[in-house]
Amino acid sequence: MSYEKRHNKTGLKKYRKLLRKRLTPAEAFLWKHLSGKKLAGRKFRRQHSIDRYIADFYCASEKLVIELDGQVHMNPTAQAYDKKRTEHLERAGLTVIRFENKMVFENLTTVLEEITANFKK
Repeated sequence: MSYEKRHNKTGLKKYRKLLRKRLTPAEAFLWKHLSGKKLAGRKFRRQHSIDRYIADFYCASEKLVIELDGQVHMNPTAQAYDKKRTEHLERAGLTVIRFENKMVFENLTTVLEEITANFKK
């Protein structure tokens, strides 16, 4: 399926905009370090839709999805949904990496290093 048919579908536009306005504290904090090509010159988008899913962050040049997980993700139902979502995105040729919100605040350097380690170079 082509990029245009998979990414930022019109039907999800309002929801993407709403999510951008309501970033979690961890998303807002990480966005300060990803926006404006601050991380190794890579362009990231926030709340980018791919098929029926909306990724917290997406770097098209690296085909990299970054997901931040808060407490709401720490139950069996949410974890099963996240697993299904990750598998779907990986079948689409994307790399998905996940971090707990707490890690973004407590170990930002490690988070940024892991993101960079997933760049194709």
